[in-house]
Amino acid sequence: MGKDKENLNVLVTGGGGFLGQYICRLLVNKGWKVTAFQRGPAPELKSIPVTIIQGDIRDPKRLDTACRGQDAVVHTAAKAGIWGPYDEYFSVNVRGTKNLLQAAKRAGVKKFVYTSSPSVIFDNRHQQGIDETVDYPDHYLAAYPQTKAIAERAVLKSAGTDFAVVALRPHLIWGPGDKHLIPRLITRAKQKRLKKIGRNKNMVDADFV
Repeated sequence: MGKDKENLNVLVTGGGGFLGQYICRLLVNKGWKVTAFQRGPAPELKSIPVTIIQGDIRDPKRLDTACRGQDAVVHTAAKAGIWGPYDEYFSVNVRGTKNLLQAAKRAGVKKFVYTSSPSVIFDNRHQQGIDETVDYPDHYLAAYPQTKAIAERAVLKSAGTDFAVVALRPHLIWGPGDKHLIPRLITRAKQKRLKKIGRNKNMVDADFV
């Protein structure tokens, strides 16, 4: 980047989220200057020396402000879940990501990290031992993976000589501070709602945050 690694400016969208908080802490510990962009005030970030900018990734002008002076962007903000209107997923996951890409390029950002999902290539079959060469399916079971796949393609297509990009696909992120995955499993176990699936030989990737 032509700049001291200890003085990098990094924008983290969704910085107040579970994954975003850990990324912010990691970057700050490296000595980098971090700006967190999210819709709410993110009280979880008050103990971290980061600049907080509130806004919506569907707002291009707000993104221009957030991207100004940044060397890299780590994009974790997204609308997750299984149920809900397709338009809501599209507006955040696709339109929001494209807005961010455009704002980053206008601001001269050099690197862009996109948080994708393994579901973008799920075709309703077992996927043991696969890698990134597996193509996208023709049909999706929900709006979330479909819109994340569209956004991922847009990110990868935007790569250029002065704009390096990467799409990561973490699966089942868990760890301290998790308010979703593990708590839900515990609750369902207490309610005796967990059922055995398969023959105890099922394999699944899970990422410690």
